[in-house]
Amino acid sequence: MRLSKNFTMAEFTKSQTAERKGIDNTPQGEHLDAAKALFENVVQKVREHFGVTVINSGYRSPALNEAVGGSSKSQHCKGEAADIECPGTANADVANWIVDNLDFDQVILEFYTPGIPDSGWVHVSYKADGSNRKSILTAKRVDGKTVYENGINI
Repeated sequence: MRLSKNFTMAEFTKSQTAERKGIDNTPQGEHLDAAKALFENVVQKVREHFGVTVINSGYRSPALNEAVGGSSKSQHCKGEAADIECPGTANADVANWIVDNLDFDQVILEFYTPGIPDSGWVHVSYKADGSNRKSILTAKRVDGKTVYENGINI
């Protein structure tokens, strides 16, 4: 099943943990609708602008989210979020392009190291109901803890 021109459901739901533990990681109903909206409005547009776009983390069913220790409030569990990278393009550039050009709920430049373009990844989310917050954050590790700063800070 295709979520958009260049992306399949298999790419969005692939999980080594789900495979290893036999967890069904298939979105249904409103989660499937949310995934289609995310891909049509954000991820596909990133692909069209930058070329190859890799999904590092996509949908997480409740059972998978529990198995990986994810937040119960994660938008990954609703089909609304994906962690992406575009090989050959700095993740900071991808994050800034999304901020400047697309509608989104949240963009987080996660664990990016200036001078190392492929470090970290970009978390992006989209709400199909149009209630997108346009939240822009940078996640960094400080003293072993994840700290979120407003804006894209590199």
